[in-house]
Amino acid sequence: MKIEKTTFGGWTNCLRLANEHAELIITLDVGPRVISYQHLPGGKNVLKTNAEELGQSGEDAYRARGGHRLWLAPENERTYFPDNSPVTYELLPNGVRLENEAVAPWHIKKSLIVTLAEDSSEVKLEHRATNAGTAPVTLATWGVTTMEAGGLEIIPRPPMSPHARNVQPNRQQVLWPYTDTADDRWRWGREFITLRQTPHSAPTKLGLRHQMKWIGYLTRSVLFIKLVEFEEGATYPDFGCNFETFSNANMLQIETLSPLRTLAPGESVGHGESWRLFGSIPEPNSLKEDALSDWIEPFLGKLGLL
Repeated sequence: MKIEKTTFGGWTNCLRLANEHAELIITLDVGPRVISYQHLPGGKNVLKTNAEELGQSGEDAYRARGGHRLWLAPENERTYFPDNSPVTYELLPNGVRLENEAVAPWHIKKSLIVTLAEDSSEVKLEHRATNAGTAPVTLATWGVTTMEAGGLEIIPRPPMSPHARNVQPNRQQVLWPYTDTADDRWRWGREFITLRQTPHSAPTKLGLRHQMKWIGYLTRSVLFIKLVEFEEGATYPDFGCNFETFSNANMLQIETLSPLRTLAPGESVGHGESWRLFGSIPEPNSLKEDALSDWIEPFLGKLGLL
């Protein structure tokens, strides 16, 4: 596995992490942020990037840029505080630790550890936010992965069971005011929810109390799978969401959240997630439940999720 300096999108100060299976590009001029993830050999970046915002830094206002970023929840003015300054970094044996400067008015230090496995496409990310101020703050870490347009998102649902056996709910879903459940990009199946990103997509968003461990996204003949943490008994943002997804006409986001915690000065909160890529994957023949289940099963088996 190699770690080396590289350029990307006009930035001259980036890190490349690569092995025989995958390549990551991480920006050092802004962030913390992963800006590219691709399957090797010959793959393309599965992360969406905004060409007009690449290669720049130091702007006064927030810039989305694309890729994977570390946000703070719940969503408010603090969330959109610019991350347009250089990060400090520490090289690790198989990755890097990135940190921003905790500045006024929020005084929150963000840290992102990114590692790439030696012998697979597996990427592990650890998000952390530390209260570097003088007063308590309540927040959660929020990992936002912006995916390339034109893909299909696959969201597993908890298993169904007969009414007489289970009378407690197991499918907590949260909808935003602009989410139209009649939108034909969504398919609300028995085992899976699917969402297809299209160039005529209006904004839509869904949040879940997600204990099914994974989310999939098929784009550019590559299957991206994100593994999602869930802490039993914890309080999560947005009525209990540890997973959210947002899509519009340009992209789709796969988002994970930590528990919501009140941090005294010096205290931290954080969460992890991991990624995998599988290349040269055709679309499923059908989005019907049995066909989709048969299609995704071999990949879940390779991840030990069956």
